[in-house]
Parts: sequence; structure tokens; C-alpha cells
Amino acid sequence: MSSSKQALAHPASSAEAAPGTPPGAARGAHGRGTPPPGADSWRSRLYRWDMKASPYAFIAPFFIIFGAFSLVPLLYTAWYSLHDVQLSSLDTQTWAGLDNYKNLLSSDFFWNALKNTFTIGVISTVPQLMAAIGLAHLLNYRLRGSTVWRVVMLTPYATSVAAATLVFTLLYSWDGGMINWFLHFVGIGPVNWRESDWGSQFAVSSIVIWRWTGYNALIYLAAMQAIPVDLYESAALDGANRWQQFRHVTIPQLRPTILFTVVVSTIGATQLFGEPLLFGGVSGSKGGSEHQYQTLGLYMYDQGWIIGNLGKASAIAWSMFLILLIVAVINMLFTRRLRKSQ
Repeated sequence: MSSSKQALAHPASSAEAAPGTPPGAARGAHGRGTPPPGADSWRSRLYRWDMKASPYAFIAPFFIIFGAFSLVPLLYTAWYSLHDVQLSSLDTQTWAGLDNYKNLLSSDFFWNALKNTFTIGVISTVPQLMAAIGLAHLLNYRLRGSTVWRVVMLTPYATSVAAATLVFTLLYSWDGGMINWFLHFVGIGPVNWRESDWGSQFAVSSIVIWRWTGYNALIYLAAMQAIPVDLYESAALDGANRWQQFRHVTIPQLRPTILFTVVVSTIGATQLFGEPLLFGGVSGSKGGSEHQYQTLGLYMYDQGWIIGNLGKASAIAWSMFLILLIVAVINMLFTRRLRKSQ
């Protein structure tokens, strides 16, 4: 009788844990082995919140940096482009509306800079990408020291713009330049690379070609190595030689990559600044004595920091942005058409 009373008074203590049960597992509902009511729901809510918020937390630093260093300056430049703002008096801002853009469209210097940007872009992009495809095709074969060749091709890209431009300026020098020495040796005669229109644009383009050919070659090489080998084997069984395989297998498979590099090179040509600035020396911001190689980037720098007309410089910046936007839209349309054709 006493034992039954003790069992009724202390029911939890009379229950024995089954063999193999961890200590404390058979304790009461509010013992240390069982969480209090609501703990599981709180943890589950915390887990669900963590799963939903973690992706946004990981990408938040990018958007914060993008907003602080890209979006805010972009909007601030748009505000400046609608005002008459001088570098010497930033506090004085007079509303100008679209006058800066109207003056820009009626300026011969703007159209000259736009023409030079387009010309240098074509001269530097077409040979650069063609040479990059050729180098990538050679490296796609099993060559000895392929890793060394890849590092060598990245060396121009790792070289600073100032160092590369200084070397090329010495090569194209009127007195004592190696290129003029060679031209004189073969009987052509020296060329004033800084003063002539086509000569200065070719010289600036050669710097861009030298710096970016190896970089694009590695991009093409990665795309070539992703092409299925079965396509080449099928072409070989059909009697295609290596040149025919390159034309009818490699190039069609590289179309998306080629389109990407063309767009990126176009963007780089539109923003070209360091090479022509350093190549021109004292008259670098003017793009030569007759503005013969002044790009849009140089024209914007000259108007904003040399002349001090920040309103007009901001209008030039937004004109460049609109040009790049048009290039991006064309890229999107070509990409969609390419996907549909495939």
C-alpha cells in the first residue's frame, strides 16, 4: 500500500528507462531532456528566416558598394548635366535644362571625338580578336609548356597602362624610335606618329591590341576546350581537314563567346582614356595638336578638369552611357536571335 502511494506521489521516479535509452530521456515533460513548449516553433521560425535572408545578406555588400560608387555618382552626374556648373564654383549651380546636350550636338569637337573613338575602336578590336582566336586555336593543341605560354600571354594584361604606353611612346618616337628606324631601313621613311591622323590612331590602337590580345585568347581557349570532341570526330569521319573543322565546328561553337568579347571590347573602346592621354604627352588631354586622336573619354576629361565645365563634361559622360546602353541592347537582341537559331 505504501509503495503504491509512493508511486502515485512520484510517478516520474517510478518509470524506468528502457535499456539503451540515454540518461534523462525518460524524464518528465518539463525535464532537461525535452525542450519547453514553443522552443521548436521558435527554432523553426529562426531557421526559416535564416534560409530566406541568407542569400540577400550575401549579395547585400555588392549592392551597397554598387549604390555608393556607381548609382549615386551616376545620378549626381545626371543632375550636373542639367545645370551650368563650373569646377571653380561648385556651389553655384544654374538650371540649364538640355542646353548642355544641345551645345554638345552642335560642337565639332564632340563629333570629332566620337569619330576618333569609333575609328580607334575598330582598328584595335578587329585585329585583336582575330589574333586572339588564332592564338587560342594554337594553344588548344597539346603544345609543350602550354602553361608557360598562357602566363606569357597574360603578361601584357598585367602590365600597367602607364608602363606600356611609355614603352610604345619610345618605340613610336620621331627621333630614335625603333619603328621609324626600321621604316628608314626598308626605305619608307620616318612617320610622325603623334601628328598624323592615321598614324596616331594606329599607334594608340597598337597599345590596346598588345594589352588585351592575350586576355581574350585565354577566354577563347576556355570556350574551345568546352566544345565536345564528338563534333570534331564526326567532322573528321566526313573527311574535313583541320581548317574545315575550324571553320565549320570551332567558329560556330564560339559565336556566343565572340559576341561577348566584341561587346566588352566595344565598351573598352568607348571608355578609352589612359592610352591616348599618356601617348600625347603635354597635349594628351587634347588628343594631339589637331585633336586627331581625342576620344570621348579625353574630351570629357578636357572639358571637366582642364576647362572646368562640369555641366558639359557630365553631358558627355551621359552620352557615353547612352552609347553603351545601345550596345547592350544590340547585344541582347543578337543573343536572343542566336539562341533561337541554335
